[in-house]
Amino acid sequence: MYTRLFTDEDPLDSQTWNSFVAASSTGHLLQSWQWGQLKAAFGWQAVRIGVEDGGRLVAGAQVLFRSLLPSFPYLSIAYVPKGPVLDFGNQVVSKALLSAIHRLARRRKAILLKIEPEQPDSPNLAGQLQAYGFRPSRQTIQPRSTIHIDLRAGLEEILARMKSKTRYNVRLAGRKGVLVREGTAEDMPIFYRLVELTGRRDGFAVHSREYYETAYRLFVPLGLAKLFLATYRDEVIAGLMAFAFGQRAWYMYGASSDRERNRMPNHLLQWEAIRWARERGCLTYDLWGIPDEVGREPEKYTRTVTDRRGGLWGVYRFKQGFGGQVVRYVGAYDYIYNPALAWFYSKAVAWR
Repeated sequence: MYTRLFTDEDPLDSQTWNSFVAASSTGHLLQSWQWGQLKAAFGWQAVRIGVEDGGRLVAGAQVLFRSLLPSFPYLSIAYVPKGPVLDFGNQVVSKALLSAIHRLARRRKAILLKIEPEQPDSPNLAGQLQAYGFRPSRQTIQPRSTIHIDLRAGLEEILARMKSKTRYNVRLAGRKGVLVREGTAEDMPIFYRLVELTGRRDGFAVHSREYYETAYRLFVPLGLAKLFLATYRDEVIAGLMAFAFGQRAWYMYGASSDRERNRMPNHLLQWEAIRWARERGCLTYDLWGIPDEVGREPEKYTRTVTDRRGGLWGVYRFKQGFGGQVVRYVGAYDYIYNPALAWFYSKAVAWR
């Protein structure tokens, strides 16, 4: 058993890496080679490290590094989004991978390592992580709670599992003249205008136009993502960008105009994304992010929540209608290399 670094100079490495991550039960889009390339285009450095046993990759992590401050280029933070891809219960493999990550992080002068495993919340896993020296993080980057739609059923059954109002709105959009088409690279400026509008309207932070365009360029030509645009009388009134990797798909980016919202374009967009994901062989469609309060007490929020406003509650009401299952992950854990600087960093992040 030995550890191995995967480099950008070897295209075979990207194929080996993606095949491993896609086939793993704990693999995730954010551990894909292309996601590392996306983050590398916007200030991060992506390093992939794996554990091989008998010539077979058995564990790995895509570690993102970023300089702490421009004035301190030799200090960094290390982050493993939705990873590592690892069975923490296997102590031999876990120690081999984590030791390799720690050596890498220390060489790069990281003050802390943050991981967010793609594994369900459980006291057993939390105990394992703490036994390896990690502690629960005060800052979670990716949504800890979400909704999964099971795509193994037929389309009619998927529709039947939706709330009646959501199912009605999916069909209403078509009756009201909404059409959904595949977007191209030339449509990205239109999509970004909708993203900006949605961010201002709903109070969400958005990436730069270049970020979404780079995501399109890296994922769509490979069949790992698709841009869906809803139109009414040839006007684009809403858009959605869905991603697929292995047997899972994710709703990542969505946006809509202030116009023609009564035609329910977002409902039809989600339905078309679900159909696309199912047709390409995905077993799960992840709606990506709901209030963590729901994840902590899902039985309390089985009915439509009408008395909560702000944050993700409006988003939850929309996503809840599609009839999926609430899932909560173990969350973010930190391994501290430099306690003093990590403390100052946590305060700086909290003040932003």
